[in-house]
Amino acid sequence: MKIALAQINTTVGALQENTRKIIAGIEQARAGGAELVLFPELSITGYPPLDLLDSSSFVDKNLDCLEQIVSASVGITVIVGFVDRNRTRQGKQLYNAAAVIQDGQRRTTHYKSLLPTYDVFDEDRYFEAAEQVFPVQIQGIQAGVTICEDLWNDSDFWSRRLYLNDPVAELGKQEMQLLLNISASPFHVGKPRMRVEMVQAICRKYQVPAIYLNQVGGNDSLVFDGHSFIVNAQGELLWLGQGFTEEFTILDLDQLKPIQPDWHLDMGMIEDALVLGVKDYLGKTGFKSVVLGLSGGIDSAVTAAIAVKALGKENVMGLAMPSQYSSEGSVTDAYALANNLEIRCETVPIAPMFDAFLSSLSPIFQEKPEDVTEENLQARIRGNLLMALSNKYGHLLLTTGNKSEMAVGYCTLYGDMCGGLAVIADLPKTWVYQLAEYMNREQEVIPRNTITKPPSAELKPGQTDQDSLPPYEILDAILMAYIEEHKSAEEIIGMGYAAETVNWLIRRINLNEYKRRQAPPGLKVTRKAFGQGRRLPIARGYD
Repeated sequence: MKIALAQINTTVGALQENTRKIIAGIEQARAGGAELVLFPELSITGYPPLDLLDSSSFVDKNLDCLEQIVSASVGITVIVGFVDRNRTRQGKQLYNAAAVIQDGQRRTTHYKSLLPTYDVFDEDRYFEAAEQVFPVQIQGIQAGVTICEDLWNDSDFWSRRLYLNDPVAELGKQEMQLLLNISASPFHVGKPRMRVEMVQAICRKYQVPAIYLNQVGGNDSLVFDGHSFIVNAQGELLWLGQGFTEEFTILDLDQLKPIQPDWHLDMGMIEDALVLGVKDYLGKTGFKSVVLGLSGGIDSAVTAAIAVKALGKENVMGLAMPSQYSSEGSVTDAYALANNLEIRCETVPIAPMFDAFLSSLSPIFQEKPEDVTEENLQARIRGNLLMALSNKYGHLLLTTGNKSEMAVGYCTLYGDMCGGLAVIADLPKTWVYQLAEYMNREQEVIPRNTITKPPSAELKPGQTDQDSLPPYEILDAILMAYIEEHKSAEEIIGMGYAAETVNWLIRRINLNEYKRRQAPPGLKVTRKAFGQGRRLPIARGYD
């Protein structure tokens, strides 16, 4: 059978735009002689549509778009994701659905069985689960049609299952000959390889080949990496699609031979994910350019380099804002970066403004000693300057804070947290250094001095990050254990970390939830990111 895989980038809510892209893919598949073409999960609405699903007219228009696709399907079989209504009197009002359309008619409709509610997912809020699964005959082959999470519950692959039922096992009892899966599976480090290994295990178990089609693109905090693939009945990988880019491929299943995947470095995937996330966030929200503060530090340098890759050097503006505490190297490093990236960089010293603030507040402060208040004032002055440039020129302001800082609140509300997108907010500081070195693998992009000098906020004389924080290697290891692996303080201490450090960090993480709740959206690249995937109460009595 000749099949087409349409790994497309859809925009949430852009129903007609997405439909035009789907119909164009159908036409291309038909012209290329394909008998079957697959599109991703909820490809008409875009994923995730969230509370747009509460709008009855949105659901109706999505169904109208499905009819346009049905009309365009003459001479070919199409599988496409959409939102269907639950027309019974029980359960949620909607289904996450896949339509099998053949030669101008909708033949069958398949509903998603497993509705994830963990991490960034909240599908049980909107959808009813399928009551049954069944294969459909496509070109004489009994095909099992599944949707994303339906694959993720195999009893042999997972040590702990999240659901009682397994739709793939049910299809396996019904003489399934081919497993099809349309997905909107977001990226995190290690996930593309995990998907392939999971499906390989399923194919070996049921002795059927599988075709996995994933969406690509950035939607708010989520980045979808694509990496669609095909596995044979022996569990051998036959084809692996590109990552982080749209791809339309026509393949003859009978002509494919086993391949060995060449998984490139995690840092390469992280860079690709962040570049795509920035590009799509701006493109889908209507922005064309960005501004960011350039401190001479590694966080702003890496953020600027990502922005240039995503948007082009002409669409990135930097602003250096030295104070009386800034080292000479901060400004020279900021301009060295700007020269390497060939971006515009301006300088506005903040010392006169800082002095004016202190003078105005002096009668109220009543000669109280300087403390973190004065440090935060400087960050907030910088935030105001950057927002002024954002307003005046229509640039989106990028924040430059990393996950380590966000975790412990080493950031200033309405200061360096100002902005519309937090590009590296899910990168621990140690990863930021690794990414900088990766970016410099062929030529210097990030100035060497920026990488080697001790990190500092430069808000008081001689300040370095390690005056306030443990070494980042220790902080990040504890952060991963606590946030991603859900380990308790006692378990982390048992790993060999000092009890005082562990307890201090966990307390800081918990105390600063209120800051993170007010932060701009950050691009997710780890298994557990701050934001919509980690929902903790701000006011609580449990640490």
